[in-house]
Formats: sequence, structure tokens, C-alpha cells
Amino acid sequence: MLYIRPAAERDHELVWQLLNEVAVAGETYTFDPAITREEALAYWLSENNQTWVALSEGEFVGTYLLRANQSGGGSHVANAAFVVSPKAQGKGIGRAMAEHCLTEARRLGFRAMQFNFVISTNTSAIHLWKNLGFEIVGTLPGAFRHPRAGYVDAYVMYRSLL
Repeated sequence: MLYIRPAAERDHELVWQLLNEVAVAGETYTFDPAITREEALAYWLSENNQTWVALSEGEFVGTYLLRANQSGGGSHVANAAFVVSPKAQGKGIGRAMAEHCLTEARRLGFRAMQFNFVISTNTSAIHLWKNLGFEIVGTLPGAFRHPRAGYVDAYVMYRSLL
């Protein structure tokens, strides 16, 4: 069974390890591969974010953050970011966190959700987002330098929460 709860200080090391792994891989996020623990945690656990962790059978398997995509006139649109532990991928963890996130976003009064930079080679994420009602509303040609695929597109994906 999957349990999703707000991130606590006791989670910081596990969150850091997962973010570092993603940064070093350089395939799905624009994190600097040399990002420090302090920088990564400051970004992921910012006071402007709601940060959650997912546990399966008591083991840390993922994390996500939820925040306003923009301030002021754009603050009614949510933004989120998700990371699933490589050993837990393909087990529905990302979907469960995404569904939890959509519920939280609605509860907080957001009217829509937007992902600003979904890497085109991240096909499992794109499939999940489309399955959950997101649409690609924009393409940024060659906007991401993938370590193996070279320059690839990034997508802006959007869905209403109304």
C-alpha cells in the first residue's frame, strides 16, 4: 500500500539522494549535475512549495512538489514536479502521486495545472500526463540538451482542474 504524506525534516536525506540521482543522470530535469545538497533541498522544499513524499511498505519511493506556476495574475494555475525512485518505477507510484497532487491542487483552489518543461524523451511521463487529461499546448524545439539523445524538444503541458 502506498502512503503519501507531507515531507518532514527526517525525509531530507532521502529526497536529496533521489534529486541528486536525477540531476546526475541529466535526462528528465534541468538540474545542474553538480547541484549541491543545500541547493537541491532549497529548491524542492522551498516555503512556496507543498512537498510530499511517497512510502510503500514504509520505504521511500518518491516525492513531489506542488506550487503556484506564477505569482500574481498567474497564481491560480498550479505547477508540480515529480520524482520516483528508479527501483519503484513502473509500479504506479507516479500515477498515485499525480492523482494525489491533482486532488491537493483542487483543494487549494487552483483552477488549472501546467507543466512548463516536459522533456520529449520522457515518454512514460508524457503518457501518464496525457492519460490524466493533460494536453501538449506548446513545443520548445531543441530546448533540452539530453546526455545521449542530444538536443530534444520540451513540451508545455496543461489541464483544467475545473
